[in-house]
Amino acid sequence: MVLLHVKRGDESQFLLQAPGSAELEELTAQVARVYNGRLKVQRLCSEMEELAEHGIFLPPNMQGLTDEQIEELKLKDEWGEKCIPSGGSVFKKDDIGRRNGQAPNEKMKQVLKKTIEEAKAIISKKQVEANVCVTMEMVKDALDQLRGAVMIVYPMGLPPYDPIRMEFENKEDLSGTQAGLSVIKESEAQLWWAAKELRRTKKLSDYVGKNEKTKIIVKLQQRGQGAPAREPIISSEEQKQLMLYYHRRQEELKKLEENDDDTCLNSPWADNTALKRQFHGVKDIKWRPR
Repeated sequence: MVLLHVKRGDESQFLLQAPGSAELEELTAQVARVYNGRLKVQRLCSEMEELAEHGIFLPPNMQGLTDEQIEELKLKDEWGEKCIPSGGSVFKKDDIGRRNGQAPNEKMKQVLKKTIEEAKAIISKKQVEANVCVTMEMVKDALDQLRGAVMIVYPMGLPPYDPIRMEFENKEDLSGTQAGLSVIKESEAQLWWAAKELRRTKKLSDYVGKNEKTKIIVKLQQRGQGAPAREPIISSEEQKQLMLYYHRRQEELKKLEENDDDTCLNSPWADNTALKRQFHGVKDIKWRPR
């Protein structure tokens, strides 16, 4: 199996295994699928952290309004009365005005927090350092864990307009958001390796050969963005070590230059008349008045 180190720009994303005979049409779509799945998990984790702190989403027509404005307009949060967290709620006002402030109690909050950390670990970029490949099954497992935690804390479900529920039902609307710019459609994804586009009509082996133990760094791009920047010849860590070495070497040379003088000639071992004075008995004579 060929090991693919997938990057987006200069940033590592995940490792993926694929046979050399893999069709690049399917492989490119698979890479985009895992990449987008990881983004989905990250969005859910972010929203669930807010859910744990401030409760469910307010209706769109109540978001950003003060309590006085809501009362004046006679608006009512019907879903807020239905979606009560297990074990009761604790009021924690959302200063942004997106959520109703009816947060889960400490025990249920910890259920959400623990699951969020576990899901983040599954799709973490640290998996690259640990040499662990991320598959779509792992991404789905992380999504299932998050869905299960929400069902435990909110057994009656979440409002249909809550972004967490919309993410679980694949109804999220990311248009006009920064998160939407990060998503790459499978049909528009491109893989690049060694400054060459891996064309979808070919196989992986057409580029990397038949060696199944090859490891390559591929970069994921969106169609129309052009070729990504080449990989640096040395890594940032190697560059740091190289700079540190040259800095130490410069310091050593500087010290050698400072010591490159004639002070050593005043040392006893450098006195070429020491033997003569010793025979004449005039060694260690001190000229100082008593």
